[in-house]
Amino acid sequence: MQKQYKLTKESMEKLEKELDYLKNVREHEVAELIKEARSFGDLSENSEYDEAKNEQGKVFSKIAELENILANAVLISEDSVSSNEANIGLSVKVLDLETNEEEKYRIVGARDANPVMGYISDESPVGRALSGKRVGDIVTVEVPIGEIKYEILKIWKENE
Repeated sequence: MQKQYKLTKESMEKLEKELDYLKNVREHEVAELIKEARSFGDLSENSEYDEAKNEQGKVFSKIAELENILANAVLISEDSVSSNEANIGLSVKVLDLETNEEEKYRIVGARDANPVMGYISDESPVGRALSGKRVGDIVTVEVPIGEIKYEILKIWKENE
């Protein structure tokens, strides 16, 4: 069974745009580099040719990866989720019960995760622990340094 990729509309559009660029611009640029490198003569000792072929491989690999992601994408819309339970596409404010500090997370698909910005994957330990829980619930998250206990304070859609 193919892995499904949970994507927001914005993330899907970004991937489609990147795929379009790779197929319609970058692929042709690399083909020109190969053509130019061939004109330098003996391919067995032609570093420009080797570099261009390596770049071509990277471009083709990235195209295949993006096509696979888009072919197996599940579009997640904020409108399709209820803000009664923490879930992908929603923001969650929690209270760390040990440090008494509040933290805000937005639960996103793995491709959109950016922990520094507070975007956590639904597949991460915190994302999994929060998913399906409601305001007032206490969740325990297993992390490499031990356990963290959070109380869920608020769940909302970013556009609310």
